[in-house]
Amino acid sequence: MNYATIKPIDVANGTGIRVSLFVSGCTHRCKGCFNAEAWDFNYGRPFETYAKEKIFKSLEPDYIEGFSLLGGEPFEPQNQVALLPFLKELKQKFPQKTIWCYSGYSFENDILAGKLGDADITKEMISLIDILIDGEFIEEQKDLHLRFRGSANQRIIDVQKSLSENKTVLWNGEQYI
Repeated sequence: MNYATIKPIDVANGTGIRVSLFVSGCTHRCKGCFNAEAWDFNYGRPFETYAKEKIFKSLEPDYIEGFSLLGGEPFEPQNQVALLPFLKELKQKFPQKTIWCYSGYSFENDILAGKLGDADITKEMISLIDILIDGEFIEEQKDLHLRFRGSANQRIIDVQKSLSENKTVLWNGEQYI
């Protein structure tokens, strides 16, 4: 897997101050995408030890609330294979940090339905995520006033509550502020 960039300080992609990883590779190709160069799976640099260590080091300060995973598309099957062990290690090292993920895939219809490559890998990966912003970016529904998302069709999902209640639970915006 390649990545486009690592932002050691990010205040736009989740609550508080976060560390963000933008992975490369996306098959959605949304019209008006802000990160179209990252559609190419070969864009950027290989996600190897240096990148992981940079993220872990950036997560150490107490003022860093969490980690955000964006793209490209984190749930592309080839990206999941690299991201799952990384997210497991991140959660082990920083259990108090929240993990947010942005995906153009639908939580119910794609991710939970096991339609994205190895269903076991997808299931384990989603179990490590606290908040998921799902849905493709739709340029005609773009709204700059929306919090943490680009178009009105996208949802902010509390993944842990959704998994425990066996239904989709939208984030109320208060538990992590």
